[in-house]
Amino acid sequence: MSDNRIGRFGDYGGRYVPEALVAALEELDEQRSKAMHDPGFLGELAQLHRSYTGRPSIITEVPRFAEHCGGARVVLKREDLNHTGSHKINNVLGQALLTKRMGKRRVIAETGAGQHGVATATAAALLGLECVVYMGRVDTERQALNVARMRLLGAEVVPVDHGSRTLKDAVNEAFRDWVTHVDHTHYVLGTVTGPYPFPEMVRDFHRIIGVEARQQMLDEIGRLPDAVCACVGGGSNAMGIFHRFIDDPDVRLIGLEGGGEGVDSGRHASRFSGQATPGVLHGAFTYVLQDDDGQTIESHSVSAGLDYPSVGPEHAYLKDIGRAEYHPVTDDEAMEAFRLLAQTEGILPAIESSHALAGAMKVGRELGPDGLVLVNLSGRGDKDVDSAARWFGLLPDEEEQS
Repeated sequence: MSDNRIGRFGDYGGRYVPEALVAALEELDEQRSKAMHDPGFLGELAQLHRSYTGRPSIITEVPRFAEHCGGARVVLKREDLNHTGSHKINNVLGQALLTKRMGKRRVIAETGAGQHGVATATAAALLGLECVVYMGRVDTERQALNVARMRLLGAEVVPVDHGSRTLKDAVNEAFRDWVTHVDHTHYVLGTVTGPYPFPEMVRDFHRIIGVEARQQMLDEIGRLPDAVCACVGGGSNAMGIFHRFIDDPDVRLIGLEGGGEGVDSGRHASRFSGQATPGVLHGAFTYVLQDDDGQTIESHSVSAGLDYPSVGPEHAYLKDIGRAEYHPVTDDEAMEAFRLLAQTEGILPAIESSHALAGAMKVGRELGPDGLVLVNLSGRGDKDVDSAARWFGLLPDEEEQS
């Protein structure tokens, strides 16, 4: 087991992996360090973002939704309009190009809500790579549409049947695959956690969200926001938009976690407001939902993408130094925000992003009519239509259909 001091955010981060993966991680770190200073690599990635992803993504002010936010102005950063429907494509295209650069022919990925799996399958098809995606059995059922999309794109989707059968177990299975096939396979990790250099690398590929959003707020709205809200599972979309605002002390950075049925219920995915304590999970030292014996506690959220017992180490650092704040949003609150945005603005958000919208409603009421809130709309809700329709009772239940 490797445990060195590289890749730390304060006390958090590091590299806790079997020796068999150390060489692959060092190769990845060397290649991505060179690539991020190589005009050829950066130009190819920028061209893909312009002509394939559809960047820059726009910002949209939502005045009718804002009437439910204490009158504060609310602006959305529209990552939902990217090709494949979420922010995930930003990171995946970068890692897929690195895979080719390392001479590897196969990529693997884990996915909860399916958006990272769809993005990985898309990039693999584009660049001619073999692709296998691990997904908890529970998530394959609640995100069946995305499973079909991945298979249509040519990826093999492997349902994981052990543990809680959700994202945590999919990550475990992806690591097992990587150890076995590391010579020709790259693990396209989907969020800002895992062993170094993944937290830093994934953040840097998503940093474009905040770079664009900060400039768009100045150009189109005339000032920086009072608060930036983003949902936090592993935390990739949040780190992507937060990072460019860290040096703006008057801008509050607010992460919204999956509060499930309430923190007191024990059925939630709120690491910072729940029982999480510092520990190691999936190669990084960070906050983990765990019991007194260090056993991971199962998380719960209506959102498959937020249903994860750990969080990226840079978020743990930002929380400890007080630069970012994190709050839970219950399933009920998130689904009410989903309904409101759909019916006031004609935009179906992903259930993950609905947690950020619910947070914006609370923050807007704190700030009042002079407030300005920027929300990262990290994904669109096409994949969640079935779940949302059932939540609101718009589909006949199985008994009625039989």
